[in-house]
Amino acid sequence: MSHGLTLGKYAPLHAGHQRVIEMALAEMDRVTVIIYDCPETTPVPLNVRADWLRDLYPAVNVVEAWDGPVEVGNTPEIMGRHESYVLDDLRIRDVTHFYSSEFYGDHMSRALGAVNRLIDPDRTQIPVSGTLIRADPYRWRQYLPDRVYRDLVVNVVFLGAPSTGKSTLAEALARGLNTVWMPEYGREYWEAHQHERRLTPIQLVELAEGHLAREEALLGNANGTLFTDTSALTTYVFGQYYHGGVEPRLAELAHLAERRYDLVFVCDTDIPYDDTWDRSGHANRATFQKRVLADLHRRRVPYLLLSGNLAQRIERVHGVLAVYQKYGNPSANIVAAQAVLAGDHS
Repeated sequence: MSHGLTLGKYAPLHAGHQRVIEMALAEMDRVTVIIYDCPETTPVPLNVRADWLRDLYPAVNVVEAWDGPVEVGNTPEIMGRHESYVLDDLRIRDVTHFYSSEFYGDHMSRALGAVNRLIDPDRTQIPVSGTLIRADPYRWRQYLPDRVYRDLVVNVVFLGAPSTGKSTLAEALARGLNTVWMPEYGREYWEAHQHERRLTPIQLVELAEGHLAREEALLGNANGTLFTDTSALTTYVFGQYYHGGVEPRLAELAHLAERRYDLVFVCDTDIPYDDTWDRSGHANRATFQKRVLADLHRRRVPYLLLSGNLAQRIERVHGVLAVYQKYGNPSANIVAAQAVLAGDHS
């Protein structure tokens, strides 16, 4: 039985890596991929990168190398450490073909007693590298699977009662950063389906699912950051407010939304109320805002309260994004963001 082996950091997984893996899958009876921890190269954790491989290639045996050597080079010492790690530490045996597009294919295949299966070593077929992509993922988007690219995008959501400036802010930020934004699908759905200014509990589920589907599609087009106007958490609060409860599916979507977003901003009620026909009045805005905040507290969702006029809010979001690290310590991210907002107000 043929056994193909390949390895790498996959930081991030791109079309060049995919070609190597897919060639191995096409030619071998079974395939093993070793993926290395490399915090010095990328902040994306090893388990996140390993999940890319598992999700895209379920037939592959993915081995997470948490303690693998991090040095890269063609000296005898470095090559020996890599060979020893695969053979002695991981105890990978019975490899018949070693797949790569790198110089180390030669010494690794010899150490394994395997065929050196080089794939596009000159990068002529797929002219991209992890270094290029890390420098500008949006520019090289075409070489990244959707599953991978969405995990590189910072998804920022704006919550709050009606008429707290969410849509205006999301659109302005997207325009300034040359990216996309997710409008509130709820308004569009409500205008098309409302009856006596209400939606049924089942319709609220349809609304939340429609919003999520559109948002997911936009993640693939975002330039680093997606600005999202509301989430299933808001739809849940609407359901509780108007019906005293929600359908199980909406409760599930709201639960998923608790950890879906990288940054959660709640837009404050300190701006003038825009009394349009589809809204329920200034007093209702204050009540609904309390419900939104209470629901976040109950769910223990970290959020940042965003106040001030439009220009001030834009500046504050920019400041938070400047210190935010998508795969950093969540508590440290909140502390840094709060420090930015506190400094801005002082």
